[in-house]
Amino acid sequence: MTGELPQPRWLQRIETLGNRLPHPTLLFIWLCLIVLVLSWLLSLAGFSATHPVTHEAIAAVNLLSRDGLHRILQNTVTNFTQFAPVGTVLVAMLGLGVAEKSGLLGAVLQRLVGQHAGIGLTIIVVFAGVMSSLAADAGYVVLIPLAGLLFASAGRHPLAGMAAAFAGVSGGYAANLLVSPLDVVLAGITTEAVHLVDKNRNVSVLANYWFIIASTFLITAVGTWITERFTLPSLPVWKNNGPATAAVLSTSERRGLKAALAILLVIVTLLLIGLIPAQGLLRDPATGSIIKSPFIGGIVTLISLTAMLCGIGFGLCTGRYQNRDQIIKDMEDTLATMASYLVLMFFAAQFVNYFGWSNMGLILAVKGANGLQSLAVPPVVLLLAFILMAASINLLIGSASAMWSLLAPVFIPMFLLAGIAPEAVQAAYRIGDSSTNIISPLMPYFGVVVAFMQRYKPDLGVGTMLALMLPYSLALLLAWGALFALWYVSGIPFGIY
Repeated sequence: MTGELPQPRWLQRIETLGNRLPHPTLLFIWLCLIVLVLSWLLSLAGFSATHPVTHEAIAAVNLLSRDGLHRILQNTVTNFTQFAPVGTVLVAMLGLGVAEKSGLLGAVLQRLVGQHAGIGLTIIVVFAGVMSSLAADAGYVVLIPLAGLLFASAGRHPLAGMAAAFAGVSGGYAANLLVSPLDVVLAGITTEAVHLVDKNRNVSVLANYWFIIASTFLITAVGTWITERFTLPSLPVWKNNGPATAAVLSTSERRGLKAALAILLVIVTLLLIGLIPAQGLLRDPATGSIIKSPFIGGIVTLISLTAMLCGIGFGLCTGRYQNRDQIIKDMEDTLATMASYLVLMFFAAQFVNYFGWSNMGLILAVKGANGLQSLAVPPVVLLLAFILMAASINLLIGSASAMWSLLAPVFIPMFLLAGIAPEAVQAAYRIGDSSTNIISPLMPYFGVVVAFMQRYKPDLGVGTMLALMLPYSLALLLAWGALFALWYVSGIPFGIY
């Protein structure tokens, strides 16, 4: 790539349109006001439907009435405190924050990518990028610049390494081999949306677990193929004129990794002891089930605790944690970074509840489900169309939780009433949301990655960045969508329900 690639006109239009959108939090404030006004107008118009299961009449409820005002005042606090994505994410981030700030997650990423060269290096970089969603933003700030250094030291163009890492970190954000904070967020929002139709049905954080495991290997293969087949050939031969070498783990860091691994093995052993016996401590006391057990119900707590203990072990070995106060400080600093998330979730919680109280979501879902059934289109076609819609909207709304909070209250009930499980709809959303992250200028870390890449190409602009990442985005959308279609048609469970 010898010159600046021109930015396509349609991408310029998307960026301009996206920049005109309000902040996601402000967007939900406006949506709350719109729902209140619409609830009044639709109740006056007699907007209603008949529930297909109970056959009861459902009418729009005026939230600007006296009763509506009382309901809003009395439930504003509980709307937020009982909003499923809030508590679970905060609990998860307490432990993951210690693992990240202790340096454990950065060391693990460095260890993963530091021992390979050639196509093997590409495979590990993309795979590590997918797995980095466990560490929230660590993949962006640690792995992407590290991948550039590693590629440069191996005689490969660093931009290719950074593009591969970015494809894994952001394009594969919805996949993993383990449960990540995203699973917690999506499952919580999906559950809230399901409750608009069925109050007794919940969506597990493991609802897409089998699918995201398979997706991890698919994304690794696609990201590696695009890097080797398109990205590297499009770049000039790299001549390393400087000491662009990746940092080597120190003796204390290697000792810390061994300590963290030992702690992890002890925890896994204890969990197996509680799960393998028929009457194991972590099984359901009444049925002996694992799927519906305290283990599954408390999986977020277990993940948080495991990450915390491993992080503490690593920090003690490296000298980061010389006293208990620093551990507490790292927890506090982690939750401090969640301030914008909490503000967003406060207004998202109000919107979801207002939408449910007004009955607009349920009425739209019933009418939409009737429309879908009348089309006689196979469910898999509807879900593929939903993937494309989510991928397009993702170019304008950079937050996965914000967009799902917006789409779930409408599409989860609609598809559920049409006989399509919420677990499948959530899996479809993950594909659309992740595939276009890497070509969305509104994605929060897009500009950061551009800045990282400018170290090796000072005149690199958004157009060049988009030209690098567009093949990854299109390939992920096609391959991942095909995997989803085959998965759905074959009837394989998406996860543990």
